[in-house]
Amino acid sequence: MNTIQNAIPTSIATPLTLSGQGPGTAESPQGTTSFKDFLLQSIQEVNTMQQSADQAVEKLAGGGDVSPAEVLTAVQKADVAFRMMMQIRNKITQAYEDLQNVRV
Repeated sequence: MNTIQNAIPTSIATPLTLSGQGPGTAESPQGTTSFKDFLLQSIQEVNTMQQSADQAVEKLAGGGDVSPAEVLTAVQKADVAFRMMMQIRNKITQAYEDLQNVRV
């Protein structure tokens, strides 16, 4: 269970409080993060996990000092984080499409 929690980017795993400020503001006086910045940070964390997994695979293939278990764990963490990011993207897209279909 702890491995799954470590695979989730911290920006996704922590609660989000919307700032209510205008676009382009990263943080409000209360220290809350905008939704845009939250998503960008999550994408960056997933990208970092994937790059780390790629480096671990390259080290293993090149005969580096890395165990196959470490490589497998890094690849699985990156995969879980990526799949979660894709599900979030799908939900956001679906919500947008639902809003587009609302008749005014």
